[in-house]
Parts: sequence; C-alpha cells; structure tokens
Amino acid sequence: MTHITIKGHTFTPVTARDSFGRRALQYKNNIITVLGKLGLTDDDILIDIDPVAIKNVPASATWYLEGYRMYYSYKSAKRYVDNLYIVFKVIEFEVVDLLSKKKTFEEFLSDFTEKDDVEHMRKAARETLGLAPDVIDMAVIDKRYKELAKKCHPDMPGGDTEMFKKINNAHKILKRELE
Repeated sequence: MTHITIKGHTFTPVTARDSFGRRALQYKNNIITVLGKLGLTDDDILIDIDPVAIKNVPASATWYLEGYRMYYSYKSAKRYVDNLYIVFKVIEFEVVDLLSKKKTFEEFLSDFTEKDDVEHMRKAARETLGLAPDVIDMAVIDKRYKELAKKCHPDMPGGDTEMFKKINNAHKILKRELE
C-alpha cells in the first residue's frame, strides 16, 4: 500500500470505489466529530460538500476556534471525496496531538491559522513564480523558485531586491499549502 506523509503524520490514503456522495458526507461528519473534541459545534465549522464527489476538485475545512479562523485544504488526490478523506485524517491526527499534549495550542494555531484570502494569495503566488494555476508538484515549484531566486538575487548583476522578496514569499505560501 502507498503511504503519504503530511504534517509529520504517515498514513495510507483511502480511495473510494463507490457511494462517493455518502462517503463525502461521512468524512464531513467525521471532521465535525473530531473538531467537536475541542468544544466546537456545527456552527463553528464550514465544510462545503461538492454535489459530485467524484470530480477532481480540492476539499477544505474551515473552523473558528477562540476567535481564530482555521483552515486546511488538500487537492492532490484524484477526486473530491479522496481529498476530503485526507483533510479528515490530517485534522484528526493534529487534534489527537493537541489533546495528548504532543503539540501546544500555539503550534496548532500556527499549523492551521489562515487569512481570509488564502486562495487568492496562493493564486497570486503561482503567478509570481510564473506557474500554471493547477501546479501542485513541489519539485516543479522548487525548481522554478530556485531559477527565479538566482536571477533576482540582490547580489547578482541586475538583481531586484523587491522581486526577490516577492519570490521568497510566494514560495513560502505554496510550500505551506503543499507540505
């Protein structure tokens, strides 16, 4: 079986073979149950279920905890339902770590706190690096980042400090999204 590692947690992804809509709803309910262990209610959690769970679209969960907007999304699987499963597992592992004191509340916040316009920032980051909007391969992103960083480095002839800062920031945004 194939294993994946996300945020330091290694697990086997599940690929749904049937009943995609029902499974997506189960994963949504599992996320709500896991976040409920932190004292959250349904009103604090937003998970939009795609009506066609077999489509190749990202899945995400947004929740509000102690005044902070928390967000996690995943889009590397082939189907929405499989992406939502990964979102569920990552949130489950992180909540277990928080409750077992392996992780502090501040670390939990830093892992999931996102600005309201995070998707816009990710799109702009891809544009800054000259990447297509659907690129999710970190090897491709890293290669492009290194090329641009070398070209725009302030110590290089024709280097541009402001552009170098923008490139670094864009790389950080995409790295946070995909790792």
